[in-house]
Amino acid sequence: MDADTARHKALPTPYIPRHMRVTYAQPMAQCPRCERDVAVEYRYCPWCAEPLRLKLVELFRGAGDDEHRGLRVSRYLEERKVRFSVWDESGTARAAVSLDDDEAARLGAFVTPSRSRAATLIEDLRALVRR
Repeated sequence: MDADTARHKALPTPYIPRHMRVTYAQPMAQCPRCERDVAVEYRYCPWCAEPLRLKLVELFRGAGDDEHRGLRVSRYLEERKVRFSVWDESGTARAAVSLDDDEAARLGAFVTPSRSRAATLIEDLRALVRR
């Protein structure tokens, strides 16, 4: 046995929880509820209907000329990402993009209306006068 083989045999095998084990031959995971093998593309376990990914979904209607279109926002809790998809009048997703949590927070700050500096100063002065 050469030195590299002996060194690799001496290293402990890392523990991987059963529901996270994936084979390389065919991408499979295990259902956390029934522990049966499930292909990774499934959203629900085909045997017990357990959701395999936790997410929150919100739908937003378009405005004006886009009132028959919509934006679907899905927050994937375990993956820590947000996915946006644009839906047309027929109910078909036409585009989608995923953002990590940091980019999603930056987007949220961008679309949140900010109060002007003058309005903030006036409110601060009114609060001081009330004291």
